[in-house]
Amino acid sequence: MKAVLFDFGGTLDSDGRAWGDRFYPLYKEAALPSLPRKLFDEAFYRCDDELALRFPLAGLSFKQTLELQVGCMLERIAPSRLALKTVISQRFLDDCRKSFERNRPLLARLKSRYRLGIVSNFYGNLQSVLASEDLAGYFDAVADSGVVGRVKPDREIFLHAARALGLTPADCLMVGDSVPRDMKGAEGLGMRHALLAPNPLARPCCPEAWRLGCLAELEGRLL
Repeated sequence: MKAVLFDFGGTLDSDGRAWGDRFYPLYKEAALPSLPRKLFDEAFYRCDDELALRFPLAGLSFKQTLELQVGCMLERIAPSRLALKTVISQRFLDDCRKSFERNRPLLARLKSRYRLGIVSNFYGNLQSVLASEDLAGYFDAVADSGVVGRVKPDREIFLHAARALGLTPADCLMVGDSVPRDMKGAEGLGMRHALLAPNPLARPCCPEAWRLGCLAELEGRLL
């Protein structure tokens, strides 16, 4: 194995918890206690799909991107509560930064032995998001769906990262928190894959896949 590829949201910024699952309790705690999960999910995924169409995101930081996403959400579910935008986005960012700080030493050690990359369904500005959090230097390739024009599990976004590293899928390990997007996409290319899932009952997509309870377990599995 010559390279490790990571998902971003739910993997590098959290130990296996998707953005929707992390954002929902923040909205409820921020004075929206009766918000139904179904309504939240509908608004969240609609805003996610529309964010890059509504706003010029090029060059924006992680903080600025989150504020736009939360603002879009509040416009849909609670337009009278737009003042909550800063509170909700900052709480989410603070939680992400705890994960970034915890993962920096791991990334540094892995970078000394492997090429590192990211394969992420994102908004097209992942490079500037990484730079704003001092993470860009760890990665030799970034395949952002908003730039590549393909979304996981499409094979092309994984191949884009492997080609940028001058490697084949067989040279790479994909680490992510989604079975249908990360695991299935990698499996279809013959790329090794590890599911980040804190729930011990979570099942990877196939017997060959690893399950990691937290990202810190990755180093031990590689060794």
